[in-house]
Amino acid sequence: MSAADLSAPVTAAAARRATIFALVAVFLDVVGFGLIIPVLPRLIEEVGHTGLDDAARIGGWLFAVFSLAQFVFAPLAGALSDRFGRRPLLLLAIAGLAVDYVVQALAPTVLWLFVGRLIAGVCGSSHVIAGACLADVSSPENRARSFGRMTAAFGLGFVLGPAIGGLLGEFGTRVPFWCAAALASVNFLFGLFGLPETLGRGNRRAFRWREANPLGVLAVFARYPGVLPSAVVLTVFFFGTSIYPAIWPFWGIAKYGWSGTTVGLTLAASGLTVALLQGFGTGPAVARWGERRMAAVGLAGAAATCVGFALSPTTALVVVMLVINAIEGFAHPMLSALMSKAVPEDTQGALQGGITALMNLAMLTGAVFYTQAFGFFLSPAAPIRSPDVSFFIAAGLMLLALGLFLRQSRRVVA
Repeated sequence: MSAADLSAPVTAAAARRATIFALVAVFLDVVGFGLIIPVLPRLIEEVGHTGLDDAARIGGWLFAVFSLAQFVFAPLAGALSDRFGRRPLLLLAIAGLAVDYVVQALAPTVLWLFVGRLIAGVCGSSHVIAGACLADVSSPENRARSFGRMTAAFGLGFVLGPAIGGLLGEFGTRVPFWCAAALASVNFLFGLFGLPETLGRGNRRAFRWREANPLGVLAVFARYPGVLPSAVVLTVFFFGTSIYPAIWPFWGIAKYGWSGTTVGLTLAASGLTVALLQGFGTGPAVARWGERRMAAVGLAGAAATCVGFALSPTTALVVVMLVINAIEGFAHPMLSALMSKAVPEDTQGALQGGITALMNLAMLTGAVFYTQAFGFFLSPAAPIRSPDVSFFIAAGLMLLALGLFLRQSRRVVA
């Protein structure tokens, strides 16, 4: 592609290709990530020679390393994409994920699992750049729908990824990792030949180190009116939702005796409901009720379903709660859309990097918190031995996020 092409506005055809690739890239990345979730507890027990309670704690630290690396490097990726364009940064991120899965497939010890998670965190900014691509080719009034579609791609990825991972895990704990590596490689080749650049040279800006470090990038939230309060709500929400990647498979095994296949199928059910609701419901819901009301609905649904999971006596009821839990998926895209409208076009990459930095900081601390709490409340030292305590804590945090958002919304209306 010539310099003239990069300077010209994105054509309608190029915008469609970029939108399709961004959504497919997110979908394939999540499929690859979902493949490994059902077998991770068994793999940790296998290479670490430990029981489920300690495996949960190790899993929390693995997730923390991944989130810390993303917290440090995602803002850098977002800022670099504002300077050099989306395409090269997105391809680099996808290639790094392929390397990560190979490392984990070959890991002989827990230490090598940490190495793989570190690589994944450093290169795992594909959704940051994908979000910036969608912002580039979407009008401000259509961004909620575009971000909703990206959430739907996440959900659809979790339909196939965990379900297939649970089935593949029956052939060995390493098999899903090799399949995830193959998917990431296919994703890279798809982008290499099919992804156009979405950020013209006229919309690029100078690289700023203060926006490329994990703390400096947070300044983007304070620079524009109305963005910082939404960032606080998102942080609390992300901390609450970190319970799912942190303990879901461990919780299912401890409470219901799930196999890897059952873990995968429950995650698939969750992904399917999120994909259907976000893919077909976001646009009509925003058109009828607006971003603010739907964000509140998502936060309220998140609190209610955390309580529902804790009180569910059977796997069948868990599946019902997973369907209801899809409502939670409105919160993130609605809040992101509200924030995106409040910043200029040349700052969309920095904003997405900042949102991801918040997400990973919250996920980092949340993963450590929930896994340690989960392990403690399974141990003989706990005053109450139950795998459900963490879900009650998460419900309280979701209610806090809802309260903060409603307070912010009243100020905006006033």
